[in-house]
Amino acid sequence: MEPLSRNDVIKVIEGKGTAERIPLLYDIWIYDNLFQNSPEMRKKWLKQYPCDVADIFLQMPGLTSGPPDAPDFYWAAPGSEEAEGKGLDARCLIEDWEDAEAFYASFPDPESPALIAGGKEDDGRYLLGRWWYCFFERLWSLRGMENALTDFYLYPEEIHRLFSKLTVFYMRVMERAKEEMDVDGFFVSDDIGTQTAPFFSLEIFQEFFKPYYKQLIDKAHELGVHFWLHSCGNIELFLPAFIEIGLDVIHPIQRNTMNEQVISEKFGNQICILAGVDVQYLMAFGTPEEVRDEIRFLKNTYRKPEGRFMLTMGNGSTPDWKMENLEALYEASYDGGGK
Repeated sequence: MEPLSRNDVIKVIEGKGTAERIPLLYDIWIYDNLFQNSPEMRKKWLKQYPCDVADIFLQMPGLTSGPPDAPDFYWAAPGSEEAEGKGLDARCLIEDWEDAEAFYASFPDPESPALIAGGKEDDGRYLLGRWWYCFFERLWSLRGMENALTDFYLYPEEIHRLFSKLTVFYMRVMERAKEEMDVDGFFVSDDIGTQTAPFFSLEIFQEFFKPYYKQLIDKAHELGVHFWLHSCGNIELFLPAFIEIGLDVIHPIQRNTMNEQVISEKFGNQICILAGVDVQYLMAFGTPEEVRDEIRFLKNTYRKPEGRFMLTMGNGSTPDWKMENLEALYEASYDGGGK
């Protein structure tokens, strides 16, 4: 079975009809950890099944150090050290906003060659340029989670300053990716939901996130490409605003955080849903038959005559996934084409 063409995927995203089958993007979430940490074994196994989207990972700056070929390409002010012995969300690179001038003075250069490495191999598939950590995730990676959640109230001007600076940086990254790689879309991450509700109120989202996301989405559309967002957790409260500002694809509508049927009925005709197969329970602890049931459920829930539905994993693989579940996943997904 051959991968779908670029035009097929574009048609589905834009709600202009279905392809001969549902577009599948499992590969980008399946890591070497399922194949004895062997890239070769992973690549060989995945060759059994086509993946309908190609992707290029846009290398964002490191936290306190850059890659070997661009040692100055990192976020922290020179001389900063990453705290050891703390959780990822408890490390703080900007201890006090009063000391942020050094951070801004050494802000990474979006022209860095480290951002886009390698050449493009055009095989006719839709091409994604992706990076993780957009606004909220970038904020807490610099300030720590506790500070990040209180900064909206205590230091609103600093949040706007940071997000404005990030927006300019990201927009230049997008321009470069289009110019140098001719991407068809951008895929970013921002986990702004918990298992039961968003991290913050609609008012906070409207003030601090919506205007900056609109700039990125407008830039994508100006470049003639789509904008995709990954956000774990319950983000139902924010979906109308994302749709209003033109978000093209939302991922994953996380299992057990939102009601998939409600989301499909309310929003499925307005935005393309990249539905994520459950990874918290199903792939590690479920059975192959449960996996097949999940795929049937997702198809029955999200499939529409105009398209706007694709399938992938809810998140990245962990070593405890069962290979028989992975095999069942692919077989059930391809079986019956678009049915």
